[in-house]
Amino acid sequence: MYDLPPDLDRLRTLETWLTLTLDRVRQQIKEVEQRQQPAPPPAPAPRPRTPDWGIVQAGIGTPTTEIHRGDCWAAGKTLQPISTERARAELGDGAKPCDACRPDRPLGMPPPQP
Repeated sequence: MYDLPPDLDRLRTLETWLTLTLDRVRQQIKEVEQRQQPAPPPAPAPRPRTPDWGIVQAGIGTPTTEIHRGDCWAAGKTLQPISTERARAELGDGAKPCDACRPDRPLGMPPPQP
């Protein structure tokens, strides 16, 4: 094998050097292992907050302006978020409440007249 020094001082020095070298090798192994691990998948984008109220303007397929609750299934993709105050004002000005989600009820508005 190797010839080792015969005295204790040089043996202790050699032991210290080997310990430090082993620590460096182990640290290098950790770094290489971390680089080789696959990156975690990116976090999904946060979903936009569901609005409390929405409006669908009159147009193709919608004969009148309608007010919906924000989570209404019948609102379609053209729902524009609006405030509670604007929803009340629009209903007061003649906008039609959705027949499915009935936003006039939680807003405290009188039912629409036929």
